[in-house]
Formats: sequence, structure tokens, C-alpha cells
Amino acid sequence: MELLEYAFFQNALAAVFILSIASAIIGTYIITRRLVAISGGVTHACFGGLGLGYFLGINPVITAALFAIGSSVGVEWMASRHRVREDSAIAVVWSVGMAIGVIFVFLTPGYVPELNSFLFGNILTITRGDLITFTIFTAILILFFTLYYKKIIICAFDRDFARVSGLPVKFINYTMTVLVAVCIVLTIRLVGIMLLMSMFSLPQMTAEIYCRRFKQLVWTSIAVSAVTCVAGLMLSTLGDVPCSAIIVTLMAGVFIAARLSKPLVTLLATR
Repeated sequence: MELLEYAFFQNALAAVFILSIASAIIGTYIITRRLVAISGGVTHACFGGLGLGYFLGINPVITAALFAIGSSVGVEWMASRHRVREDSAIAVVWSVGMAIGVIFVFLTPGYVPELNSFLFGNILTITRGDLITFTIFTAILILFFTLYYKKIIICAFDRDFARVSGLPVKFINYTMTVLVAVCIVLTIRLVGIMLLMSMFSLPQMTAEIYCRRFKQLVWTSIAVSAVTCVAGLMLSTLGDVPCSAIIVTLMAGVFIAARLSKPLVTLLATR
């Protein structure tokens, strides 16, 4: 409990709660559209931006964000305009982004110590400025979902029906694509490139076991994500183990427990 007195730990706890909300909303949208792989593709494409940032000597988060937005919009553009399958477009973005990142990292003179924090995550490096950025993004995300909730749901489940109904499908899809990319860049600091896909899939998979409606999925995902992230952060203080690895392990454990307990819960509910 003494850790709560330190500013860096307070920042980490606040970041966990804020990013749990954002990742739950984005993850539920990704699961609904069956685009879990896009988070992996954009995440690894960010590595190209990180390498370019280190090579040019500028903030790597900025270049990673540009790569993430460009790659996610590129996937959407190729899939909608050129009739390229989304999984194929994601594979191209994934491989090209990683290749560019490796090239620039090796061309960067000297050692890049901050690279491990982006690869594996380091929530304890979150600053007050980062918290403000997270809060602003989450507020924009919630506002957009509040204004276009029904249209987002329709576009996510059936884009053809949405087009026939005259809904702004392109606007919704491209805006959500950009929001997904930005959320990925912000969440990299929490769990890193290697483990980020779990933040957008495991809480939602757990919620799907007991929930069927979009709102229920979002709220349950937020609860699962927040609890496991806080627990992982606390447990990481007991040993020299990366917080991100513990968080992902806890999320997987909660999913397995929920899956195993489903028959029992169903039986009790029936009786």
C-alpha cells in the first residue's frame, strides 16, 4: 500500500482505468466486425513508426501514430476500393511495418533502451501528460459512440444493409478505423507490441460467454479489463516480472474460469 504514495504508481493506476474503458469499447467493436487480426496488423505496423522515430531523433510515439493511422486507413481503403480481402491487406501491413521498423532500428546509431518498453510495455513510465492524452482520447471516443451509437452498430454488423439504408458507412468506418489506430498506439505503453492483441480480445471473449448485447459486452469488458489490469499491476510489485505479462495471464485465466463455469451457471439459472 505504500506504493500508492508515489506519483508514478498513481499515474499507472489512473492509466489502467482510463485505457480499460477505451480498449473495451474499441475491442468490442473489433470483435463485432470480426477484425481482431487488424489490431495485430496495425500494432506491428507501429514498429515501423517507432524505428523511424528513433532513426530521425524525434518522438517515436508521433511516428508510430502516423504509421498506425496510415496502415489502418490503408487496410480499409484496399478492402473497400480494390476488393482486397481484409486479412490479406492486414498481412501486407503487418509484414511491411515490421520490416521497416527492423531496418531503421539497425540503422539507428547506438543502443535504443526505450525499445523494450514499446515491445513489452512499461506502465510505470506513464506521466501526467500521458494521462491527459489518454483522458482526451477516451472522452472523444465516448462522445463519438454516444452520437453515432446505432449507426456504428448497424455498420459493424451489416455494412450492406447500412449502405442500402443510406447511412454514412464510409464516415463511420474510417472514423472508427482511425480511433482503433490511436487506441492501439496509446495502449502500447501498457502491454507493448507483443501482447497488445490480448487487450482487444480476451476481455471481450470473456464477456461474450454471458452477454449478447453490445452495451453489455462493453460494460463487462471494462470490468474484466480494469480488474485484471489493477491486479496485474499489484502482483508485478511482488516480483521482477513485467506487468504486461501478468495482466495477459490473468485475462486468460479469467476467460478459462468463465468458460468452465458457464455450464454450472446455466444449470443454476435453469433451476
